[in-house]
Amino acid sequence: MEIRRYRPSDLETLKTITAICFDGVCVDQNIERLYGIIHGKDWRWRKVRHIDDDVAANAHGILVAEVDGQIVGYVSTRVDKPAGIGGIPNFAVLPEFQQRGIGRRLLEEALAYFAAEGLTYAHIETLDQNDVGAHFYPDFGFREVARQIHYIMPINADEP
Repeated sequence: MEIRRYRPSDLETLKTITAICFDGVCVDQNIERLYGIIHGKDWRWRKVRHIDDDVAANAHGILVAEVDGQIVGYVSTRVDKPAGIGGIPNFAVLPEFQQRGIGRRLLEEALAYFAAEGLTYAHIETLDQNDVGAHFYPDFGFREVARQIHYIMPINADEP
């Protein structure tokens, strides 16, 4: 296994991995379950656009895991030097490659990146419906600091 920096040619693969790995643990999917597809775009379309945002914000801080030349996971990062906090907005490993230490290695590399940037804390979020994240992050050393509730409502009376 190799952990390397993001390359622009990785973008579509990272989006595919995102659509696979966030199935069942995505706010946008929860919204779709409640209201259906919005503006002709499904939850996957909404979620994979986050990877475009990650690339625009900090392409250098996206780390990619490869096994035998195949991209199998990634972690994206954000750096807030004035606050001293690094953020991890997206993190995924293909299901068939989980339980092999790849996620652990990606997070270790992300933390090393944050340390090299002079940061003192790392921040990550997950939904309570994400059983893997709910166990993996605390086991890794992250501590829960808050719970957040997401709300949505239609703006127009014509919407369901």
